[in-house]
Amino acid sequence: MLVFFFIYTKALYFYNMILVTGASGLIGLHLIKQLSEEDVPIRALYYSSIPKFLDNTIEKNIEWFQCDVLDIISLEKAFASITQVYHCAAMVSYDHRLHDKMKEVNIEGTANVVNFSIEKNIQKFIHVSSIAAIGKEDGGLITEKTEWIKDKNISTYSESKFFSEMEVFRGIGEGLNAAIVNPAVVLGEGNWDRSSSNLFKIVHDEFPYYTNGKTAWVDVKDVVKAMILLMHSDVNNERFILSAGNFSFKEIFTLMAVSMNKKPPYRFAATWLTELVWRLAFLKSILSGKVATITKETAHSAQQISNYDNSKFLKQFPDFNYENMEVTIDRIGKKFIS
Repeated sequence: MLVFFFIYTKALYFYNMILVTGASGLIGLHLIKQLSEEDVPIRALYYSSIPKFLDNTIEKNIEWFQCDVLDIISLEKAFASITQVYHCAAMVSYDHRLHDKMKEVNIEGTANVVNFSIEKNIQKFIHVSSIAAIGKEDGGLITEKTEWIKDKNISTYSESKFFSEMEVFRGIGEGLNAAIVNPAVVLGEGNWDRSSSNLFKIVHDEFPYYTNGKTAWVDVKDVVKAMILLMHSDVNNERFILSAGNFSFKEIFTLMAVSMNKKPPYRFAATWLTELVWRLAFLKSILSGKVATITKETAHSAQQISNYDNSKFLKQFPDFNYENMEVTIDRIGKKFIS
């Protein structure tokens, strides 16, 4: 009888498994760190290599699984015994040579994950999108209802994230229980050569220029907490901007510099200068074959002033509090130089 109970308990344990796509990315890595503290097995998908674990991460209930979200055969195997899905996998690139691949991964890859979630009767699906998938409002406050309109200034990344959301809403229409988060620029400890973590490396090297651009920012730990709250809630068919507040690039870069005892940016880069710089960077990338550090899209966004409204999520979860951005940056900066 005890043997039967043990077998039944183990079978039940492995039947309730969480799937995290893009587990080697910034959000995915912090998510599995948090989830690993719960007594539920996690299947963490990675594309090319298993990342270095974050400090104090419990590894006993994490199963790493190599999988390309475009590979239907391996993806179907990854869905065995899964009950909940956090879809974090996405490609972020402003290199024109990778635009087609990025759209394929972000849109078609999301469609594949959504399709298997429907087929396997997944309990809940949380999709990580971006504020890039939300429209712009000149001079006004941007909300989840601000209409996304494609124009010449829309980045390919923005387009790919918008249409990946459409795949999730299509899934909702087919019966999927899902919610979407639209994080602001996410700051957190991770691979300093990738994503927004690379900003700390740039500031550490005392990059001298700043712009008057402004956007929303958020701690990766807050993004993870919000995702888990949504997973365990009854919320369905909703999207939420996740943001600790709107800050200028100069404000953020100055805080980063202070946290690492470096000289803050001190030279103002007007629009004409950023337009010149991205063209020179583009030419250099063609000649060298390397990815440009500054592109037309990043130069344009650095000059934009965008204010995002974070009130919808806070109204849904009134006990939720965002970390102070100064505290967030000080923590990450000290980690970078440690």
